[in-house]
Amino acid sequence: MSPEKMVMMANQIATFFDSQPGDPAEKVADHLRDYWEPRMRAQLLAFLESGGKGLKPSALEAARRL
Repeated sequence: MSPEKMVMMANQIATFFDSQPGDPAEKVADHLRDYWEPRMRAQLLAFLESGGKGLKPSALEAARRL
């Protein structure tokens, strides 16, 4: 998947959980573990290592927690 699409998807998930009670980063991380296939998570981690530019703060923290 393109990095742009991956960032958009991660940010959409973050936007949803940012409006929910509790720790949004943990909820985003849980969602990514439950619904993203291992290749998608690996791509996100590689993107994070390259700086993670464009990720919302809760998506960025969720990726760190994976």
